[in-house]
Amino acid sequence: MECDKCGENAVLHAAYSGLHLCESHLCRAVTKRVRRRIREDGLVPDDATVEDPETWVIGLSGGKDSVVLTQILHDTFAEDPRIELVALSIHEGIEGYRDASLDACEELTDDLGIRHVTVSYAEEFGVQMDDVVEDDPEGMAACAYCGVFRRDLLSKYAEELDADKLLTGHNLDDEAETALMNFLEGDVEQIAKHFEASLGPFDDGDASTERTRDAQDHHIPRAKPLRDIPEKEVALYARFEDLPAHITECPHADEAYRGEIQELMLGLEENHPGTRHSIMAGYEKLAALAADTYGGENGDTDYGECENCGAPTARDLCRKCNLLDALEAV
Repeated sequence: MECDKCGENAVLHAAYSGLHLCESHLCRAVTKRVRRRIREDGLVPDDATVEDPETWVIGLSGGKDSVVLTQILHDTFAEDPRIELVALSIHEGIEGYRDASLDACEELTDDLGIRHVTVSYAEEFGVQMDDVVEDDPEGMAACAYCGVFRRDLLSKYAEELDADKLLTGHNLDDEAETALMNFLEGDVEQIAKHFEASLGPFDDGDASTERTRDAQDHHIPRAKPLRDIPEKEVALYARFEDLPAHITECPHADEAYRGEIQELMLGLEENHPGTRHSIMAGYEKLAALAADTYGGENGDTDYGECENCGAPTARDLCRKCNLLDALEAV
């Protein structure tokens, strides 16, 4: 099997496009699509200058997705003084898992010369995920607790680091699964929030939707530059570029519903190549329409501050503080 670009040995057949790609052209294709997404989403504002640069905080877990994102962002903006990159890692307290991935984070950021900040559940909340899983006061999957705690720390420290944007390494598979879950659950308001929080473009220069996301005062805006890249291609990029990615599944990972959606998606993609791309193309347009109704001035979410920690919330206590209270009561 030969590369359609150069005739060298191909390492991937991208069934959705029909292309056979060698190692070099696969890596080029991934980089090109990430840069196109950055451009289409308007991540670099026109008013970013050397004197007043943009600060982008990257959620760096040490897994393949966040490592690849960090590498490509560095390669793209290392010589651009308008953009400052800061890596933010979170230690959840999972024995035999997180320490190894944090070693990968430190190796990568040292190699690239990127500022690296690490925070932990133990220091911030007085809990570790191993203990949370054992106590489980709410009868939830481990990922449900961890997702709340991680989002809280990412938002809190992105703000403390004066971030203009928070970038995460969600790939095409992740986003297509989330889109399908939101649709199957009939959660139109969540679809609108998804658009406003991380899908909608910041300007309409090259955007695929006519609507741009509304400015948010309560959270640092997020972006997902890898969301056009299939998971397999991200993994191959990490391998071929010899990046220090820790590719091991969390021992507490147990998202039953997402697992079902993942299996469904894999089957659809195998039988109908391009399904993930078409889901996201349609979903982003539908999400923009949903945001017209439920977002901005039309939205009824009134954000205040958590009575306990001061985090933005529509309730008296934020979800994180409710969970911590439940853990203390065990």
